[in-house]
Amino acid sequence: MINWHQDGAEDDRPPLLVLVGPTAVGKTALSLQLAKALNAEVISGDSMQVYKRMDIGTAKLLEADREGIPHHLIDIREPDYPFSVSEFQVLCEETIADINARGKLPFIVGGTGLYVESVCYGFRFQDIGSDEPFREEMRALARAEGAQALHDRLRAIDPITAEKLHPNDEGRIIRALEVFRLTGKPLSASQDQSRGDDKTSPYRLCIIGLTMDREELYRRIDARVDSMLDEGLVDEVASLLKEGVPRASVAMRGLGYKEIVAYLEGEIDYEEAVRLLKRDTRHFAKRQLSWFRHMKGLEWVDIGDGAKKSDLFERVCDIIAGKFHIDIEYIWT
Repeated sequence: MINWHQDGAEDDRPPLLVLVGPTAVGKTALSLQLAKALNAEVISGDSMQVYKRMDIGTAKLLEADREGIPHHLIDIREPDYPFSVSEFQVLCEETIADINARGKLPFIVGGTGLYVESVCYGFRFQDIGSDEPFREEMRALARAEGAQALHDRLRAIDPITAEKLHPNDEGRIIRALEVFRLTGKPLSASQDQSRGDDKTSPYRLCIIGLTMDREELYRRIDARVDSMLDEGLVDEVASLLKEGVPRASVAMRGLGYKEIVAYLEGEIDYEEAVRLLKRDTRHFAKRQLSWFRHMKGLEWVDIGDGAKKSDLFERVCDIIAGKFHIDIEYIWT
């Protein structure tokens, strides 16, 4: 078994393995195989899996299905908690240090691009603050004039951020507008500054991105939504509302929750909620792919070309062996 704390590497930075890709592409199944082979512990790189009792809509891998692999940053916050990328970065860096100190490989798996990249390259986040009356004013505008009106307002001041956000992503749109109000600068400018110029990493990185034919991915997304609904997504959302989780909370504005909330509140019928959920998930996957294409050092692996799972696993292991300068034969043993 590899001891990652004593591997004799010339580069003394701690190793960090990262697996990203769009929703439903197959990250979870592959991550379990890799974690077992590489003596790794998984850190969730998903902004929604931090929330307790939000299991179905976040496609959370439950304890019984983790095959004994430790998973971190899952079920650590209540659903009404406003979790942020800066908090994720701090917690993730602490978790990486702990895993590495125990001689194991930290392994981030997830699809929230900003969260993952903030750790990989040590982004610096400014404490910009908040303006709750302004937020409420923007929510009222969205209710009165629709989501597109809010998105148009953002596009006028920050077209770069507007291009990345779907008009229905009300929370992030309002935050981008709020940043401009508080600083006089667009959010995109703050993010560019936070990334730095050279995007160096405090870690020895191996970043692998999974991709596949777009139509096949969309078929998988539709199937996943159907499966979530069969597993009880509507009941999960209804239970959260019943316990008093605010509809305006970060968690309930997440993909898979806001569409079902609209159905439960009588604003749309069930068929429309399902249609919107599938459409919004496809749009989300598109934005994920767009983000990952700009990530420095990412190695793409196409998993939709008919290759067997064992062949896919071997290809990924070859990439990891090359990045970390380890013996692939030793891994397979």
